[in-house]
Formats: sequence, C-alpha cells, structure tokens
Amino acid sequence: MTITINIADLYQGRAKIKELDKYVEKVLAIAGEGNDVVLMGPGPIWLYLKIGHALHGRARSLTYYSPVSGKVCIFDHNPF
Repeated sequence: MTITINIADLYQGRAKIKELDKYVEKVLAIAGEGNDVVLMGPGPIWLYLKIGHALHGRARSLTYYSPVSGKVCIFDHNPF
C-alpha cells in the first residue's frame, strides 16, 4: 500500500525542533509497517531528514515528491 504524507500537515505555522518527537510519532502512526511511503509538501529539511531516518527499517520504500523534482527515490527495499 502507498501512504502519502504531506509534511506541512504535521504542524501549524512553523515547525519547531522541540516538537520533533511528536512529528515523528505522527508519521510513524500514519505510515504503518511495510508500506511504500511518499513524503511531500513544504517543510524544513531537518524534519524531512529525521522522518526519513525514522522510516528506514519500517517502510518498504520511501519517495520524496515535489512538482519541481518529480519523484525521487530515497530508499527501496522492495524485493521485486
């Protein structure tokens, strides 16, 4: 299953480093285990990096998407 997460939906206004654990918990709950995850939307790079690290080993694949770059594979552990 593919799960799409808009990073901007995790916070109101500006993301705060002191809320980082809360953001990661939200993402892990949404992503589940063994799914293909797509991250998109505006957000600070530190948040994208932390979430990417947290999803490694839990998601089957992780893709970043933006209208400018298109799809960018971060990792893919799909055996097929």
